[in-house]
Amino acid sequence: MEFDWSLYQSDTLSQAEICESFEDPFSLRLLPDSNRFSTQNRFFSLGCGNDGKGIFAVYTSTGKIVRVLSARFMTEEEAYFYERKSKENL
Repeated sequence: MEFDWSLYQSDTLSQAEICESFEDPFSLRLLPDSNRFSTQNRFFSLGCGNDGKGIFAVYTSTGKIVRVLSARFMTEEEAYFYERKSKENL
């Protein structure tokens, strides 16, 4: 997977941590049901880095290149959703 970091700026998460969350075998890729996001071709990713911390990312993709727009640590609700879905996929 190739990443484009041209639009991403953050002091909280490194690019390596975000890449790790996309490589998480239990990561979830979601298409938002809000018209605001779907018309802009944006997606959500929930995954964990190698340190086990949950990361929520908003990104676009051409199928070959992932452009991360924003990323942060998961909220408690997002972490619960991620854990629940991960257990379903076992």
